[in-house]
Amino acid sequence: MARNHVLKQALAATGLTVADLAERCEVDAKTVERWVSRGRVPHPRSRVRAAEVLGEDVGVLWPEVVRRAVKTGTDRELVGIYPRRADLPRPVFREAIERANSRLWFGGYTSYFVWLEVPGAVTTLAAKASAGADLRFLLGDPDSPVTAERDRVEATPLTLATRIAMTRAEIAKADAAIPVRRSDRHIAMSVWVFDDEAIVATHIGAGLGQDSVTLHLRRAQDGGAFDRYVEHFESLWADGKPADPQD
Repeated sequence: MARNHVLKQALAATGLTVADLAERCEVDAKTVERWVSRGRVPHPRSRVRAAEVLGEDVGVLWPEVVRRAVKTGTDRELVGIYPRRADLPRPVFREAIERANSRLWFGGYTSYFVWLEVPGAVTTLAAKASAGADLRFLLGDPDSPVTAERDRVEATPLTLATRIAMTRAEIAKADAAIPVRRSDRHIAMSVWVFDDEAIVATHIGAGLGQDSVTLHLRRAQDGGAFDRYVEHFESLWADGKPADPQD
């Protein structure tokens, strides 16, 4: 197979070594070396991760993938799908937040994991809000019977109400006004929107949020899956209750 000159140039442009990219993609350095020197095409998850690290499109780094399977149907906005939210590479969420400038909508029932997995989340979000970004948190209603029933199903000591309260406490630390509303209509599906990217997690059985099947989407068309999820969030937000009377 021919050397992948585009990938080699992208590494040089970012100042990263083969070992650096391997670490960021959570693969062996020899594997990345084969991507470069032998033109090997990575697995889908590694392709997406490498492209994000290098700031390039997958189709630019590996055009043969596009030639073999050009997405023209309803799934062309799908960047990746993961059996569990825990399988989503941790930098994906953090980097989506960092890239977003105009819209950061958190539609998780608790969004509790944000404070655990995104370093300096409070500071970053406060800066985004102060710069004029549309920042919103749609959380679950801790007093809803729907929440109580889900707690019964999950049967975990760290209840939904507790996780919601912890997220509220983190938001309160931000040196910026961040609107928060409550709803119990997204108990089974969380939607986070960052400009033209979205991460969607759907609950499976009695599993916790980290066990949810998770989609990573990037807007590519009018009326596509991305737009439908945005409409879903907007509908829930419109019907949501302000978390505080003054909101």
